[in-house]
Amino acid sequence: MTATLTGVGVGPGDPELLTVKAVRVLREADVVFVPVMADRAGTSATTGPTPPGADAGRAEATVREYVAADRLRRLPFALDDRGGVTARRTAAWDEAARTVVEAIDAGAGSLAFATIGDPNVYSTFGYLAQSVRALRPTVRVATVPGVTAMQELAARSGTPLVEGREPLTLLPATADPALFADALAGPGTVVVYKGWRRHPELLAELRRQGRLSDAVLGRALGLPGERIGPVDDAVPDLPYLSTLLVPARRAYRGGKL
Repeated sequence: MTATLTGVGVGPGDPELLTVKAVRVLREADVVFVPVMADRAGTSATTGPTPPGADAGRAEATVREYVAADRLRRLPFALDDRGGVTARRTAAWDEAARTVVEAIDAGAGSLAFATIGDPNVYSTFGYLAQSVRALRPTVRVATVPGVTAMQELAARSGTPLVEGREPLTLLPATADPALFADALAGPGTVVVYKGWRRHPELLAELRRQGRLSDAVLGRALGLPGERIGPVDDAVPDLPYLSTLLVPARRAYRGGKL
């Protein structure tokens, strides 16, 4: 039987935002993998049930509402590595893929990987799937879409993402700052993920273009300590997974139709 590895989007953090299909796939899987932060020494993946505790990542904390701990397995990744395709990051991908293949060889036919947001939007799942198929080309790869952080932020802040003919630009804060500047100067909505260390630069560009009052910032969406509101300097503890939403300029109702 051909094994199937499914990337399951579990939303930005609120367990109630999982789709019915996501819950079904997670519950039916023989094993559910969840990403966690690898330590600097290169932590190996756990081989047994994942223990509850502070080490749980956002995806794990979310799926624990639906999946028993004895069916969860943690896969460490170099999520905090900002150096591109580093040796540490590559080693983590390879080790995670080997762990998944070991589960397949042990008899698992249905495997799920829970990822925050959507598995096809800036997700670690793509790297994992590619690495697994390099070891086992016959493995079938599938995805279940999830609610994204920009959708949650738009809903919680009452800010429509796009209207009429407006384009939507989604950028990681690690991209070239010129891309953010160009997008802000355009006619559409701009969303930036992973603001974190780049927040002062983003803030400066918003001020330069007179867009600061339009912008909305979301951090820790769906989690304790969540904050949704205007963008300002008072964010010393801005997390890595923050979301900045700058809606298109709208002069009147239906103006972009």
